[in-house]
Amino acid sequence: LVENGTLWAIGDQVKDQIAALEIPNVIIYPDTLANFTARHLVPKIQEGLTPEESLKLIQVPADFDIKLFAAEPDITNPIAMAWDERGRLWVIESVDYPNTFIETDGAANDRIKICEDTDGDGKADKFTVFADSLNIPTSMVFANGGIIVSMAPNFVFMKDTNGDDKADIRQNIITGFGKNDTHAGPSNLQYGFDNKIWGVLGYSGFNGNVNGKNVRFGQGVYRFNTDGKNLEFLAPTSNNTWGLGFSEDNNVFISTANNTHSAYYSMPAKYMQRGLAGNNIQAVQKLEGHYDVHAMTPNLRQVDVVGGFTAAAGHHLYTARDYPKEYWNRIAFVCEPTVRLIHKAIIEPNGAGFTEKDGWNMLASSDEWVAPVQAEVGPDGAVWVADWYNFVIQHNTFVPGQAPTEVILPITLADQKGGQGNALISNLRDLDRGRIYRVIYKKAKPYTPIKLSKNDIPGLLAALESDNMFWRMTAQRLLVESKNQSALPGLYKIINNQHVDEIGLNGPAINALWTLQGLGAVDGSNAEALQVVKKAFLHPAAGVRKAAIEVLSNNQQAVEAIQKSGLINDPNLNVRKSVLLAIAAMPPSNELGKLLYQASSNAENEKDEWLSKALFAAAITQREGFLAAAPVVQSSTDSVQLNFSQRIAKLVHQEIYILDRRNPIVTSPDVTGKELFIKASLIKRGESLQGMVICQGDKNNGYGVYIQNGKLNFVVNQNGKSYIASTTDSLLEKFDVLASLTQKGTMTIEINGKKVASTKAASLFTKPLGQEVRIARDLEGKDKIGNYVGTFALKGDMQNASVELKDPNKTLSETTIAKKGVLKPLVITIKVVPDMMQYDKKLFTVKAGQVVTIDFENPDGMQHNMLIIKPHSLQKVGAAADAMLRDPKAAEKNYAPEIPEVLHAIKLLNPEESFQLTFTVPNEPGDYPFVCTFPGHWRGMNGIMRVIK
Repeated sequence: LVENGTLWAIGDQVKDQIAALEIPNVIIYPDTLANFTARHLVPKIQEGLTPEESLKLIQVPADFDIKLFAAEPDITNPIAMAWDERGRLWVIESVDYPNTFIETDGAANDRIKICEDTDGDGKADKFTVFADSLNIPTSMVFANGGIIVSMAPNFVFMKDTNGDDKADIRQNIITGFGKNDTHAGPSNLQYGFDNKIWGVLGYSGFNGNVNGKNVRFGQGVYRFNTDGKNLEFLAPTSNNTWGLGFSEDNNVFISTANNTHSAYYSMPAKYMQRGLAGNNIQAVQKLEGHYDVHAMTPNLRQVDVVGGFTAAAGHHLYTARDYPKEYWNRIAFVCEPTVRLIHKAIIEPNGAGFTEKDGWNMLASSDEWVAPVQAEVGPDGAVWVADWYNFVIQHNTFVPGQAPTEVILPITLADQKGGQGNALISNLRDLDRGRIYRVIYKKAKPYTPIKLSKNDIPGLLAALESDNMFWRMTAQRLLVESKNQSALPGLYKIINNQHVDEIGLNGPAINALWTLQGLGAVDGSNAEALQVVKKAFLHPAAGVRKAAIEVLSNNQQAVEAIQKSGLINDPNLNVRKSVLLAIAAMPPSNELGKLLYQASSNAENEKDEWLSKALFAAAITQREGFLAAAPVVQSSTDSVQLNFSQRIAKLVHQEIYILDRRNPIVTSPDVTGKELFIKASLIKRGESLQGMVICQGDKNNGYGVYIQNGKLNFVVNQNGKSYIASTTDSLLEKFDVLASLTQKGTMTIEINGKKVASTKAASLFTKPLGQEVRIARDLEGKDKIGNYVGTFALKGDMQNASVELKDPNKTLSETTIAKKGVLKPLVITIKVVPDMMQYDKKLFTVKAGQVVTIDFENPDGMQHNMLIIKPHSLQKVGAAADAMLRDPKAAEKNYAPEIPEVLHAIKLLNPEESFQLTFTVPNEPGDYPFVCTFPGHWRGMNGIMRVIK
């Protein structure tokens, strides 16, 4: 009816024009008005279309057009793309994704292909296989005359040495990336402003050897040197991750697959290891202000986050100048292949950080095979799109109750199987199609192709002044790789240029500053280069001032430059954050400490969540100088009575690290000469409570608290000798522990406030410990703390855990330990079933008025909460949860509706987190549902708390 009315209204002439397009009819379902957060029956299959037919079903904004660059049979299954210094497109084709493994199948069918337009007609006409016999490569980046390819478990450097565009060298430069789930592996390798390679990782994680040390981390963002050395985990993300992007002024943005399609990486997680009361900002902070995607049809094959972002991929901003100004360095492109679109995420400044607003779509299609997985600005200033083009996009198996297969795919539940890549096995996965498109602005200026060479210094300096960040970054990389110091005068000229464009940027000066850094010119050895950098402190473009601070080396010259710059009071709060983080990285300086104390009295720095965290981090590293400038604060003074400066001073002195299984302590604390206090609440789960609680160091010098054979052990290793305090009585199912190492080497264990074991070590530790802090596990091999098999992962729950270090010579207060009594409620343990969006209990029974503790554990790869609600209220609470999805603060509220029907709520738990909720059961008997209200979960992820007399 709507279609007929529209055609009548537009008139016969336009109607005839539409008919002439011969748009394919792909309407295979009954007409429906879409409620995109509800399930719709979609058991039918639309046949795949030719590229020409599919193009007719793709929409782009007015004044834009979409052009086909390459398609099958020339390319298939494009999972990633990148461009070289000659502007040529390189594509990774993966037909092995997601379930074909060379380790078990002996198959390696994937390729990297160079696609060239040799005649200038806008379409690729030359295809060269650079490398084949690959197995599930997921991204690539150019470096050192070749490419680095992420192909779990390895990162592989490949290089053509004889000019035939074929890889002659294949060398593993990093090993240790997980492959147990192929959509949760490494992706989005990119060359960063800091001349390192950046990437993101899902929950398959990393476990390998880096610089001679065993390193392990989970989902998040990382970087490493272009030769593969110095792999550094920067910060964790909240769930599976496949999106990374840089702004023109070097702010870093991330998308995660499940319900966080836009996030801001503000600083390394190591700067957030110590808590600041009232500040909940994360190193990777969720930004988006909306839930909905804007799909063209309701036929969505999604397991969870229905009608939202369940497979977000990419977060590249528009970083050229061919599109209208509203796009410049402001609109990011987030792909969502399960709903067949590319979202426009509007990124706007918010204090020192950012916020995201809904910009609708850059591309959307009603062709059910269209599946954009990457959208990025190419050499010509257009946005290029890799279309996976496949009927089956969703990775996970479908969950009964939550996403039954009969409303998703034409298979029965009995047919559903997962493969070795932890993905649904389906013969509907297509291996023969794939497309690359260019989204062009009709009024864009003509593009003149460019070819760069690291031997052409004038050409590289000219490219560094391009209005397209692709060419600037490529020129920067080649100049750094050239190591040619003759480029310095040209770089100085670019940096000294005071030009500011229409949006307040000077991109060339920013890239030129980082090129100076990459050439080693700002390490203190080149006075002229340092003077140019210091002059840039006064540049009218905030991004240039920010870059000038960020490129400084961590030396005394930089300390003096920061001190004199005045940038700690920069009116741009994003610049100010970079100043604070630079100070956090500098060697201790009384002058910088005093500067920080003065900055702590600035109300803006307290009010802004990012600035207050950065200032606290800087004050910790500049501890002596900060405390020397701060008045003495009595330890007994309640923090609420203190101003911000005083609170920072108190927290700087109290060196407390929160222990979280999911969030590692990225930088190991220095225990030299400090007393050690380890606290935790430990809870039995299942048959036994056993394993490592926390350890740091190794067999020769280190400490650990672990449970073995029913005993709690506190071990201190010093110079190859072990000192052990162990309990003798049986351990309770739940207890609070305090293990301490104090002056003269006194070691004690307290359980529920009572001393139960003690011994003496030689002394406090006299030097830093060699291995990092490990939480709920140890290392394997010779470096582990005690005698046990493997990593000795903790079986049981650990809550409210922390490590406190105190300098006995600089103590402001005595250690106070809470003397908690033993609670004896009924303990109910509930876990999330991994990959199934189900609780492991559907029913538990309790008595009216009884005190109950729910131990809730989330071993899944995505977030979950748990609400206990009134009888017969599941539909009402579920509807309220769906309505919350329009609330920008829904995630902050843990997706828990604030309505009377919700009796108790366990907060939103990240993967590997746990939480304990103690409450009194209602007096009225009945069936009280418990439910997860993370977006899209409530319909299938629920159970019953049965209350009886």
